[in-house]
Formats: sequence, C-alpha cells, structure tokens
Amino acid sequence: MKKPIVWTIAGSDPGGAAGIQADIKTFQALGVHGCSVVTALTAQNSYQCLEVALSSVAMVEKQMDVLKNDLQAKAIKLGMLGSIEVMQAVSSFIKTYDGYIVCDPVMISSSGGLLMQENAKSYFIKEIIPHVDVLTPNLDEVKYLLNRDFNIEDAAHELLNLGAKNVFIKGGHGTGNFCQDYWSNGEKSAWLTMERRSNLNNHGSGCTLSAAITAAIALNYDLLDALVIAKAYVSQGIRTAHQYGRGPGPIAHGSWPMLQEDLPWMTTTAEEGIHRPLFKRCTVDDLGFYLVVDSLAWLEKLLPVGVKTVQLRIKNKQGKALEEEIKNSILLAKKYNAKLFINDYWELALAHQAYGVHLGQEDISSADFEKLEKSGIRLGISTHCYYEVARAHALQPSYIACGPVFPTTSKIMPFAPQGIKNLRYWRALLDYPLVAIGGITLDNLTDVLACNVEGIALISAVLHDPYPEQAAQNFLKMCERHTKECI
Repeated sequence: MKKPIVWTIAGSDPGGAAGIQADIKTFQALGVHGCSVVTALTAQNSYQCLEVALSSVAMVEKQMDVLKNDLQAKAIKLGMLGSIEVMQAVSSFIKTYDGYIVCDPVMISSSGGLLMQENAKSYFIKEIIPHVDVLTPNLDEVKYLLNRDFNIEDAAHELLNLGAKNVFIKGGHGTGNFCQDYWSNGEKSAWLTMERRSNLNNHGSGCTLSAAITAAIALNYDLLDALVIAKAYVSQGIRTAHQYGRGPGPIAHGSWPMLQEDLPWMTTTAEEGIHRPLFKRCTVDDLGFYLVVDSLAWLEKLLPVGVKTVQLRIKNKQGKALEEEIKNSILLAKKYNAKLFINDYWELALAHQAYGVHLGQEDISSADFEKLEKSGIRLGISTHCYYEVARAHALQPSYIACGPVFPTTSKIMPFAPQGIKNLRYWRALLDYPLVAIGGITLDNLTDVLACNVEGIALISAVLHDPYPEQAAQNFLKMCERHTKECI
C-alpha cells in the first residue's frame, strides 16, 4: 500500500537532531512519506547555534509549488518560519490548503539561538495561528507568545482565542518527577502525564513530537490517539538516545512505540495524573473464559455448567429492581465460587461486595476510584483505541478489555474491528492482563488464544446459541486446553 504523503515546512539542522532532519526521520519511522520545504539553513551543532540564513521567499514558494503539483500532502507540519516574508509565503499557501496542519512554533533553538525575528511574532500570531489545526508550543514558547508568566490551562484557552483549533502545551521544560502536557480544543481538555526521563539526550524532542502528530493524523488516527502515539514515540526516543557531540544528543528514531513504559497516561486534571490508583491485577485463573450476560436468569442457567468468570451488564432495570438483581447475582456467584464483575454500577458492586467492577470509557468520569481502590475490588476498563488505553493506564486497573476484535452485533460500535494483528500489538505493548472481546467464535478462538490474552469475553456466541449451556462448555474446554498447553 502507498504511504500517505506529509510535508514539513521548517529549517535545517546540520547536526541532524532537530528541524527538517528530525521530521523526516520521524515520518520514516512511523510509516509515512515525508517531503520537505526548507525555510532556513542554520549553522548549529549539539551545543550552539552560530548563524541562521533564511531561504528566499521565491525559493520557499517554488518548493511549495513543485510539491503541490506532484506530491500533495495529507497533513503538513510547520516548524521554523523565521521571518515575516517567509510567513507571508506560507500563509498564502495554507489559506488555500484543505488538509491538516500541525504547527510547532519554533522560536528559540535548544542550543539558545533565536530562530524567529522579533518583528515576526505579531504576524505569526495574526496570520499563521488562525489556520492551524494543532498548535504545539513548549513552556518557553508559550511565554514568548504571551509575553508573560502563565497558568497552563488559561494559556491554552488564550491561544485558542487566537484562532488555533487545538492547543497542546508541552511540559518537557518543566521541573519535578513528572512531565505533564495539556491539550484543549476549548470544549474538552486532557492532561498527558509521564515520569520524567533522566536521559539528557533529548535534542529535537519538540520537532519530533509535532512531526509524529502529523504522521499519525495522516495515518487516519483521531487527534487524541495521535497525541498519545507521538508522546510514546518521543518517550521511546529519549529513553534510547545517545550523545554524539559535546551537547545533548538527538533523540533516537526507531520503530512504532512498543513498550508500556513509553506510554503516557491521560487524565482530566493534572493532579489525577500524579496521584494514580493501583488495583490488584487479575490473572489468567481469574479471567479465562469470561461470559457477559444481562440478567440473573442467565447466571442461574450458566454458572452450574462451570462458568467461573462473568460480567453482569444490566440495561433494562432501575432503582430497587436493579439493586435486587445485582445483589442476588452476587450471592449466586459466591455460591458457585465464580468471579462476578458488575458493569457500570460500581456503588452497588461495593455495597454488596462483588468481586469486581467493569467500567466503560463513558463511566470513568463518574466513579470514585479512591473508594474503589481502598475496597480491594478488581477493576476492568474497556478500551478501543490509543487514547482510551491511555485513560485506562491512568487508573492502573486489574485488567484492560480490548475490542472489538472482530465485527460484533452485540452493541453498536463506533470503532472498526481491530483484528488479530492489533490484538497482538496490544499484547506486546501492554503489561496489564488483557481481555479480548467482540465477535469471538469457536472458529476464530484459536487465533485469539494464540495472542496470549488472559481473558476471552463472549456474548453472542453463547447467549444467541440454540443450546447456550453446550456452547459455554465448548468454549470452556478450548480455553482450558489452551491453558494446559501453555503450562
């Protein structure tokens, strides 16, 4: 398949750490085809920037024209623009461009050189920012743009008022044990948190982050997914970076993010990002064949045949009837020594001492995780994409559910099936116990089990079978056989 085309419009770093060089390396690593419009040549290395020579306006325009006529961009990253004249040329182009634009407002180099002429700042604010889909300033750049000290959340909204559709403020220049970034589009917002890396070889991290966002957008990822992917890619690059010159080395450009230690966690507030709950982990013995039912009647029918892990997902009861159904289901599960997860209704699960709670993404904001953690209850979280995994990661749950693996008719899904390839990826990336869910049948069960997930969640393949008890037993036998073979 052809790779999507992306452009970087930025300056050149002869040291290979930042600018055009970092962008092209990032594009290559993440699987897009990168083109470049060089706005400036710099004489810089790992510790100093001696001189900047801006490209002529005619040359910048000619580069954009030849690319436009042959290699149209699905997304564009803007980096160093330098002068009003160059900005005018770029502004004329992006006003007619209908793709996605990510802008890293490069103003000061890591080695200390000024990369934007002072008289160009006002033009940048008035003519570039209003055409940007995502503005990605670091803390120093925010201070330079606003010309004052600031509160991060307030600053983001002030930058949004200048016309950017999204603002992502990078916290890498902050202090403390955690690095925290803030995203907002004016209506929604989120904090992305990671433990701060001790490796000082982080030259080019800002350029790389915005380039990685651009690449992910071109690969059709949602913006929040793109932010998570970009943060993980940069974190991986800093963790594996080496020093080459006398100053900080460039971040490493390897592969798509592959380790959980590089994955940020996403929260509503900065405080939640620092003080995370930690739930007891489930094991394959706790999960295994995992049935999802909607009533006590199904438990009465299927627990006697050997089902040991069940999620009760009730959608048609309220008030006293709902509580009675949950209470009696918990009592029945205990009678059969089964582990029962209550979907959504965490307060009732706590009140009647259920084994576990399972929450969808829409229910995370309303739960009291401090109370849940202190109770010792197990917690499962549904995920379908990168940013939902990042939200689950913030909670350090007992397990993470990944799906839908295959097409499913059990519920309307806004997400496309992930398939076995993506399930294998999540298994490789995440250290959490995983539960695969969505469209799993006896015919594809072997492929799912081969991904070494701890749980196999089923609904239709059992509940819609003419003989559900026999169907449940068939799945139990296959899951048990696989577990014995792996021992």
